[in-house]
Amino acid sequence: MQQGTMRRGGVLGALLLGMLFPGLIHGQTAFDAVSNTVNSKLVKIYGSGGFKGVAGYGTGILISADGYILTAAGQLLDTSEPTIHLSDGRKMRAGIVVIEPELDSALLKLKPEPGDLLDLPFFDALAAAKRPLSQPGDWVLAFSNSFKIATRDEPMTVQRGVIAAYAKLTGRRGIFDAPYQGDVYVIDAITNNPGSAGGALTNRKGELLAIIGKELLNTQTDTWLNYAIPLQATVNVPTEDGKTTTVSMADFIERGMKGTYKPTPKREESIVNAGGYHGIVLVNDVVERTPPYVDEVLPESPGAKAGLRPDDLIVFVDGEPIATIKGFQDQMRRLRPGTTVRLEVRRGDSLLTKELLLVPQPQPAAPTTKQ
Repeated sequence: MQQGTMRRGGVLGALLLGMLFPGLIHGQTAFDAVSNTVNSKLVKIYGSGGFKGVAGYGTGILISADGYILTAAGQLLDTSEPTIHLSDGRKMRAGIVVIEPELDSALLKLKPEPGDLLDLPFFDALAAAKRPLSQPGDWVLAFSNSFKIATRDEPMTVQRGVIAAYAKLTGRRGIFDAPYQGDVYVIDAITNNPGSAGGALTNRKGELLAIIGKELLNTQTDTWLNYAIPLQATVNVPTEDGKTTTVSMADFIERGMKGTYKPTPKREESIVNAGGYHGIVLVNDVVERTPPYVDEVLPESPGAKAGLRPDDLIVFVDGEPIATIKGFQDQMRRLRPGTTVRLEVRRGDSLLTKELLLVPQPQPAAPTTKQ
């Protein structure tokens, strides 16, 4: 009798909860539906790595019914055919179609068994690239195989968060600058985990917004970055002839799937804080906050070509106020060769704007050998 009463009380409690707080049940049901739909469009990637500090696993995003996958570039793909686990539990190999170093992204293509026609759920990445950018304050969901918790048909890790900022990425991996230098979504969810790279950042409806980036440290604060590269991403890449070419995620995806995309040549990894050469010599840093006065401009240097002169006072670098010699040096060390930097200098009573095209640091002359 008591057991029956308890059972009836539990049912009655559930009914009352549903009537009083219908949003709780509906909200969880809607979230589960979005999560299941997104999970069906993601894959688990297993490749090179597995030794200390280097994960041999990651995440990928299905972007076509026949098995094209968008993921993060990295050591995971240092193998000819990474292994892929689909959301339905199937396991197959994939070929590496193309890698774009400037976007730090890669396209893979599943290799099914002969006669096995693929008709997979997928994200329309090109349509996503045409949507307006999300804004700081927007709620987002981050899906990935963080820490390799899931295998085969097990669901991915999902984290809820908010876009904290939309800003230019200034990250490093070890002592090297991050390859991608464009704008990213900075998010407050902790996505900077092994296995998260290549995962999907979506809105609350499950619409694709961005691809989760690799594990990086902020070059300015040495703190871990939680970021994702938007589908609308574009970067301007300096070429050897001093010009620039534009690389976009949409073009990479579209022409990559057609087999017509030509990746930009991989640049040598630049060491953090090496910086480009400008040829500006400042006065001696004699006190703690010595202002950045120009003492000398080396002949034929970018500074000389821009028209800088001794006694100019540098007050802004790319719009950032500069108060000290150290501040100027720190700012310039972060800028790669091929970057155009805008300096604002005070000359007498005038404020002048000068643009410099930074070049590689000159190599020291080889020592001569006495005969």
